[in-house]
Amino acid sequence: MGEWTDKAKGKVKEVAGVASGDRELEAEGKRDSAKGAIKGKIEDAKRAIKDAVDSDKPRRGEP
Repeated sequence: MGEWTDKAKGKVKEVAGVASGDRELEAEGKRDSAKGAIKGKIEDAKRAIKDAVDSDKPRRGEP
């Protein structure tokens, strides 16, 4: 699943776990939220690497 989907699913599980007193569901929600945050950081890193690599290439018309 995507970053935002994991974060949203995690938040719903976390809140449901707190409301029902289910510590396992709450912990699962926190794990899903963390998973979404990690996916976001990975995408940010990919973007930064791609930008760094692409900026080294000469553009059209440049020597």
